[in-house]
Amino acid sequence: MSVVFPHTFVPWFRAVAPYIHAYHGKTFIVGLVGEAIAAGKLNAFVQDLAILHAMGIKLVLVHGFRPQVDEQLKAKGHASRFSHGQRITDSVALDCAQEAAGQLRFEIEAAFSQGLPNTPMANAAVRVVSGNFLTARPVGIVDGIDFMHSGVVRRVDAATIRRAIDGGAVVLLSPFGFSPTGEAFNLTMEDVATSTAIALQADKLLYVTEVPGIHEKPDDVESAIDTELALVDAQRLLTQLPDPSKPGNAAFYLRHCVRACEGGVERSHILPYAVDGAILQEVFTHDGIGTMVVDEKLETLHEASADDIGSILALIEPYENDGTLVKRSRTEIERDIGNYTVIEHDGVIFGCVALYPYPDARTGEMAALTVSPHVQGQGDGERLLKRVEQRARAMALDSIFVLTTRTMHWFIKRGFQQVDPEWLPEARKRKYNWDRRSQVLVKKLA
Repeated sequence: MSVVFPHTFVPWFRAVAPYIHAYHGKTFIVGLVGEAIAAGKLNAFVQDLAILHAMGIKLVLVHGFRPQVDEQLKAKGHASRFSHGQRITDSVALDCAQEAAGQLRFEIEAAFSQGLPNTPMANAAVRVVSGNFLTARPVGIVDGIDFMHSGVVRRVDAATIRRAIDGGAVVLLSPFGFSPTGEAFNLTMEDVATSTAIALQADKLLYVTEVPGIHEKPDDVESAIDTELALVDAQRLLTQLPDPSKPGNAAFYLRHCVRACEGGVERSHILPYAVDGAILQEVFTHDGIGTMVVDEKLETLHEASADDIGSILALIEPYENDGTLVKRSRTEIERDIGNYTVIEHDGVIFGCVALYPYPDARTGEMAALTVSPHVQGQGDGERLLKRVEQRARAMALDSIFVLTTRTMHWFIKRGFQQVDPEWLPEARKRKYNWDRRSQVLVKKLA
């Protein structure tokens, strides 16, 4: 029997609660590489998916089977052949793929059917639904290579999948599709997962893979994992990474993440199956464990420049006039423009925030947080807050603080705590307006 320590368990569970609330009723497409199953990770992975399912997340699981098909082909003395990132599927390879898919589907359904006491599957009741949800077309002949029975997704039966997951089932998709004439085509897991995520306009697409994510320095595997990439940055990075058509490398998965985001999926992820509980860590912790690609096609979040000064002044002026914000002159904003971050949509700035660091006190002031009233309630204030937190961490600050007279509850809901003005760094305390009586709220950065 395991021992539960309330002093660690309770704060952890409370910290997870906002994610549980946020993701309840959302749709996740999960692509699991066949290498994870071959490595014996299936049972633990299914247990983690069952936890997500119990929390009200709607799930579609797409499994890969590259190593399983290779093993079947090897047993038959037949070579595996690949080109352009896809298997060349002759009649022997097609038979092997069908056998491997049938066996894996059986193993996955069995794993979801577990219910042993004292395991995460105890009291779980997860129904798994499979079917001919995918219409495919042949790859055909590319650069003189006949791909034979290899195909690409032509259409996803999104309506039927949606009814199944809305009814509480987990939909399981194998990388097979069928033509209107009844031909079977071997597909890639990544094509199926990405196409399904786009067709369902899923909230997340998560690839659980043999790679840990995208390194901050792509040519240095010892560098840290880049936990978040804007779509525009991911697109640019793809042009620099080697061979994005080769299965099993970081660029291959990044290419599919980019395609998903371009197709309307807001967030796509690359996670390592080698890390136990990777999907739980990615979904329920602030920074996650892998790389997340975020769709910012129409909306960009970036540090301000001199060209943005006029827009910032126009944005904050109404809030200065009604007393919500302290008045700032154009000269002040010009002087401090490097401290500002803005959100821009189709060339129009509709949100801004500033960070004034106090390095000696290892803290920084978040100021002038403003979102246009036309777009309030869409999460842009939180995006700006997150960017300030990222900038503060990069400066090795331990906390950020804000002074406010009217929006105290908004900050408290996002992890800030009220402190006495005496807490302020000495340099900031000297400028504190005691007549305004602003409340001081602090957020510690983990």
